Parts: sequence; C-alpha cells; structure tokens
Amino acid sequence: MSEAVHSPARAVHFGRVLSIQTGRVRPLMVGQRKLVSAIGKTAVAGPVALGPLGLMGDEQADLSVHGGLSKAVYALPSEHLPWWQAQRQARGVTMFDEILNPGYLGENLSLQGLFEQDVFIGDGLKLGDVVLRVTQPREPCGKFNAVMGYALAAKDMVQSGRCGFYLAVDQPGILQAGASFEVIPGPRSTSVADALQHKAWKHLR
Repeated sequence: MSEAVHSPARAVHFGRVLSIQTGRVRPLMVGQRKLVSAIGKTAVAGPVALGPLGLMGDEQADLSVHGGLSKAVYALPSEHLPWWQAQRQARGVTMFDEILNPGYLGENLSLQGLFEQDVFIGDGLKLGDVVLRVTQPREPCGKFNAVMGYALAAKDMVQSGRCGFYLAVDQPGILQAGASFEVIPGPRSTSVADALQHKAWKHLR
C-alpha cells in the first residue's frame, strides 16, 4: 500500500501558481478502445482568461465527469509530480528518471505550498481579482490508468491522497503563472483528503 502524503506541520495560507495548463480533446487508446480525452495539457505563456466554465482554450472530452461550473478548473500540488514519476519508473513504464511536465495528469493549475489535507471543501483561493472555490477531490478514472501507463494508477491516487482538487470560479478574471494566492477559509468541515477517502470504496473494491 502506498504511504499517505504528508505536508509540513503548519497551516498553509499562501501559495503560488507555478504554471497554468490547457488542453484540447484528442484521441486516446484505452486497451483496444479508441476514446477521446483532454487529460494531457500543456503550459500556457502569459495571461490566461478565466471564465465561469474554466480557462480559455481548455477543453474536456466527457462533460458528465469533467468540467462544468463545479469542476471548471483542476489544481494539483506540483510537489506530487516527482512521486508520480517514481511510481511509473518502479513499474517499468519508463526506464529513465525523467521529469513529468506540469499538465501531464490533466491539471490546469500547478500549485506550490498547498496540499490536500490542508485545504477544505468550500475554501476559497484568491489570486488578485480572481476567486476560486474548492468543490471536490479529483476522482481518477480508467483513462488516468491509460495515461499513466499502468493499471493501478487510479488506486495509487486514492491510497496516496495525491489527487488534487476541482475548483469553481466565483470571480472570473485573468490568471498568470507565478502569481501568489491566498486561501480564504470556508466552513472547514471536510478536507480534500478526507473527502477523497469517503469516496475511496469505489476504487478499492
């Protein structure tokens, strides 16, 4: 079983957006099936417009599980990427100690300094004039396994807690990589990490 992720023992109130990614829908092979996905995203240089449904230029293939008002933006702690690369290498997906680029897991925002157990459902993230609201953890699907290159990737996400979280857009505006953000506390009853574990039975059966 993968160990749970731990952040420094302190309350995180500020952080930084290291990079911003968008992606278009493209073909994806899952076993013998040819599907479509926008999970692989690439970094955007310069300011990016953010509306109620997400970043300009970003797409989602399956609107029943991705996108919409409550899942307009997907954020992931950038600190998780080396761990994910280590899992791929340990399973022989890659022979090289390569670095996963931001956006590989489908994240729109690569954040620094904010972990799943430190942020709660209903918390706000204020980035200048933009205000985002944490709505739920990311729940991995079969396409995630295909992109990561091994069958237990979704299970690893749930067991490790390295899932990231979805955000609604309460105040649209312009985002840019390098911007700092402030966490605005909400009700603080359920952390993203706890919310993921409440849903975990679906993936760990």
